[in-house]
Amino acid sequence: MNNGLTTASAALLSRLSHGIQKHPKRVTAALALLLLTGGGGAFAVASFGPDPSELPVRLVEQPVESLASDATLAELTDRPGFSLYRSDNVRSSDTAESLLRRMGVADPAAAAFLRRDTHAQQNLLGRTGRLIKAETTDDHRLLRLTARWAHDDSGDFKRLVVEKSNSGEFTSRIETAPLTVSSRLAGGVIHSSLFAATDASNIPDGVAVQLAELFSGDIDFRRALRKGDRFSLVYETLEADGEPLRSGRVLSAEFHNQGKSHQAVWFQEPGTTKGAYYTLAGQSLRRAYLTSPLEFSRVSSGFAMRFHPIHKTWRAHLGTDFAAPTGTAVRTIGDGVVEFAGTQNGFGNVVFVKHRNQHVTVYAHLSRIDVRPNQAVEQGQTIGAVGATGWATGPHLHFEFRVNGQHQDPMLIAKQSEAAAPVSAAARPAFNRLAAVMRTQLASAELIEQASAQ
Repeated sequence: MNNGLTTASAALLSRLSHGIQKHPKRVTAALALLLLTGGGGAFAVASFGPDPSELPVRLVEQPVESLASDATLAELTDRPGFSLYRSDNVRSSDTAESLLRRMGVADPAAAAFLRRDTHAQQNLLGRTGRLIKAETTDDHRLLRLTARWAHDDSGDFKRLVVEKSNSGEFTSRIETAPLTVSSRLAGGVIHSSLFAATDASNIPDGVAVQLAELFSGDIDFRRALRKGDRFSLVYETLEADGEPLRSGRVLSAEFHNQGKSHQAVWFQEPGTTKGAYYTLAGQSLRRAYLTSPLEFSRVSSGFAMRFHPIHKTWRAHLGTDFAAPTGTAVRTIGDGVVEFAGTQNGFGNVVFVKHRNQHVTVYAHLSRIDVRPNQAVEQGQTIGAVGATGWATGPHLHFEFRVNGQHQDPMLIAKQSEAAAPVSAAARPAFNRLAAVMRTQLASAELIEQASAQ
């Protein structure tokens, strides 16, 4: 009997094993159904338990000691967790409210103080371009406001400080501190114009003007620039409390124009009071005459025939007209003596400067005259300002160059004038050391420009 049951059990297990191997999915589904059915029964049983809302509730109260037992809540909320900083430049249209709003300050008491404070009225509101920095609490109340500017070439800058004292009152003061001089490397590629290239490279306008002045005797920046021309330069930057305040002198520069390289480096010989620009080989870039009586400017009418805007006839234009705003400084292009300074017919306010070799330069339509007859003047010295006096349809400078009484093209005369003396033999070792450093820096500036372009 037992042997029969054993044999039947073995046969049943064999068939079950064979069925599982042959139909695994069906067996799995059957087991899942069995489990779910059992689970459903369990849920049905559980649903007959008591309702939790009818159970008795007991309230337990336990005092907990404050983590800030030595400070009240008011004291904690009055303390800012951090400070916020923001920098900008002052605008001429700024009021106390608009300035603080742009700086992220929400503090009526601070605005009221700026409106009545003498230092803020004289040195902040209504000014243009002054660097300003604000420090506030995390809820945007003013802690400290600092404005910086350099008003002259003394090497110092002014600092206006407005800050909140421990008592909650605002105070202001004016401080003086020395500017820090550092150097920067920059470069650019010409695609349309010089100023478009310098703007693209974030080079200040004052540096761009110096660059044009440096090579104006060799490069006609109005007509001779070509797409793909490139330049590199090293220039001074004047910093106040680590922030660039304004640019200084160009220390060295290199300009590649139409396949030709032009270089310049600033050098002051030991024992002298003035420096000058030289090529890296030591030849002076200073010529007897500047190419322009204005800093780099747009020529509105050149040395040629033109249709006169007043007389309505074609006449030889025996000079060059420089379009510029009224009040723009006019400089003499070379050393000389003032031959005439006053009013003369169509010239309006005019200055005649006599140079050596029977050369005379004329500066007409001036709004003011800053020199007197028989006064000696140096190259680059301001002699007046652009205006529209005499026969002028708008503010501009009419400039002439005469040789033995005959009118000459001033641009050609300037380019053909002789250069100043090269670096002296005694100063040559010092110059060579400086030139070697500048070569390395200019090469680095060019690499930086190439990397940024790529």
